[in-house]
Amino acid sequence: MKALILNSGVGSRMGVLTSEHPKCMTEIAGTETILSRQLRMLSERGISDIVITTGLFDGVLVNYCRSLELPLHFTFVNNPAYRETNYIYSIYCARAYLKDDDILLMHGDLVFEDSVLDDVLASRQSCMTVSSTAELPQKDFKAEIRDGKIVNVGVEFFNSAQAAQPLYKMMKADWREWLGEMEAFCERNEVNCYAEKALNAVSSRMNLLPLDVHERLCCEVDNPQDLAVVMDAIKRLHQRTVYLCFSTDILHSGHMAIIQKAKHLGRLIIGVMTDEAVARYKRMPLVPYTERRAMFENIAGVYQVVPQETLSYRDNLEKYRPTFVVHGDDWCTGVQKPIRDEVVSVLASYGGQLVEYPYMHDQKFDEIEKRLSSQRALPDVRRAALRMQIALKGLVTVMEAHSGITGLIVEKTQVVENGEVRQFDAMWVSSLCDSTAKGKPDIELVDMTSRFRTIDDIVEVTTKPIIFDGDTGGLTEHFIYTVRSLERMGVSMVIIEDKTGLKKNSLFGTEVAQTQDTIENFCAKIAAGKKAQKTREFMICARIESLILERGMEDALNRAFAYTKAGADAIMIHSRKKDPAEIFEFVEKYRAQDQTTPIVVVPTSFNTVTEEEWKARGVNIVIYANQLTRTGFPAMQKAAKTILEHHRAKECDDMCMPIKDIITLIPEESE
Repeated sequence: MKALILNSGVGSRMGVLTSEHPKCMTEIAGTETILSRQLRMLSERGISDIVITTGLFDGVLVNYCRSLELPLHFTFVNNPAYRETNYIYSIYCARAYLKDDDILLMHGDLVFEDSVLDDVLASRQSCMTVSSTAELPQKDFKAEIRDGKIVNVGVEFFNSAQAAQPLYKMMKADWREWLGEMEAFCERNEVNCYAEKALNAVSSRMNLLPLDVHERLCCEVDNPQDLAVVMDAIKRLHQRTVYLCFSTDILHSGHMAIIQKAKHLGRLIIGVMTDEAVARYKRMPLVPYTERRAMFENIAGVYQVVPQETLSYRDNLEKYRPTFVVHGDDWCTGVQKPIRDEVVSVLASYGGQLVEYPYMHDQKFDEIEKRLSSQRALPDVRRAALRMQIALKGLVTVMEAHSGITGLIVEKTQVVENGEVRQFDAMWVSSLCDSTAKGKPDIELVDMTSRFRTIDDIVEVTTKPIIFDGDTGGLTEHFIYTVRSLERMGVSMVIIEDKTGLKKNSLFGTEVAQTQDTIENFCAKIAAGKKAQKTREFMICARIESLILERGMEDALNRAFAYTKAGADAIMIHSRKKDPAEIFEFVEKYRAQDQTTPIVVVPTSFNTVTEEEWKARGVNIVIYANQLTRTGFPAMQKAAKTILEHHRAKECDDMCMPIKDIITLIPEESE
């Protein structure tokens, strides 16, 4: 595409302001002139081939353009008869340079804001800027519009017309029609009329559409009064602010493209989501907030970089009150739609505006995201994520997974609540659920090799941290190897319970014979496991069975402090009572002496307590230990019975999740 800028007019109505240079060199903001602004905007958008027609002060204009030192290729064409002709003849003089290209045509005294130019360039068809909200001028251009197309342009048209400005994008075929007619006019010596007269003669053979700029800045500077209006408008443009939020770990060209568009709207404020906000929204960031913030602070033209503490924009919008919020249109549906709705509501409260650009679906961007996702699945990254989440959020929520597909359910399930996306932070690989999925009793019958295969199935398709149910840990000599194997696989934590002998599920309590290990033996097992581990991030959690076995609160607390001293990274306290009172008591008394060691609870029985209350009391990890298993198997059993009862599958359809929805959970092989 070439840009054609018409600068061969005299500009006599500007008075002394154009006594020494062309009108296009009139200053409009600081040292910026009409022309330097046009050329800068073109350069920023990659339009480098510029044809400029000249007249009076030809040499001054040529030297000025070259002095700007912009990466542009200029072709200057002088109209020797500039005093006796109109710009139709200037275009005729330049015709040799204007064939076989799409053309961006503008008058040299035209001032417009960046978003107007962006919209013109984005048009896939020939267009001219108009305004449906501006009053029809008496002596300036108007576009007559019929059936959505421009059929006439001139000062004399008032019916079915809108105010128009000479900023055109002409596709090659339409430009060929117009340019050919201009040539015919000039060769008949009709050179003292607007070029639009030739356009009107061939408009029926063209597809010229109106591009409505509404109230945005797009006007010519014909006299000092116009200049004052434009200078005031540009001043107000410079006072506008734009808000754009990012959570990304890296910047690619798609991000830079939307940043450039946002900068064109005003002073750009970039909100960078904090590590905690990102962790709540989708995943632990690979790059910490301080480094992500610095990444944006080093982008030229960014006015300010601020933290965004939540997925909700509300706090920052109310604080900074930006003129515009910019976002891709990918949040119009799906989990982020409530966030978008809130943004629209907040902007409406003070007159702000949401600007959405088409989301860039580009294979190379998708590949980058896939690579980032694969980074989160690496053992070292996944293993470290649990400690980071506890530090950032205070409380992490964990859902059981016993297969690849249940792992994907935990990985991808999200809900929007109060402007935040809620999701599970980690996965619990339960001995009970793993055994049940294999049709085996929960008595440590399923060996570690088989259980490790379950972990392999899960880590192959997910990225979230894993907490492993290590039962009793087995013999100390065996536990050492379990720790090393789990570390190598990227597991974040193993939980072992202080019992010995053939394991029985804790829900049986004292109904079956269960033997609690001695404090000394269990401390030795913890210490051996800590000594065996190779990384700092891996965690060993000691599960205390004293309340289950009705040994009393004092025994539970004594064990907790001993296990912590032996090296346990976390303490899990359990109860089979529906009343959480004894759990509350334990947490309160433990926290009175130890404020830092994470506390884990599994509220299967005492399930009325909310996560917010657990966090307020000092609990750090809440594990939902078997809910997917307990809901999944009854549903499958019901489906099987329904088919048997009806001798067909039709009655089962309402219970079934569509295969398409299941497939969307499963990543493609390339991921």
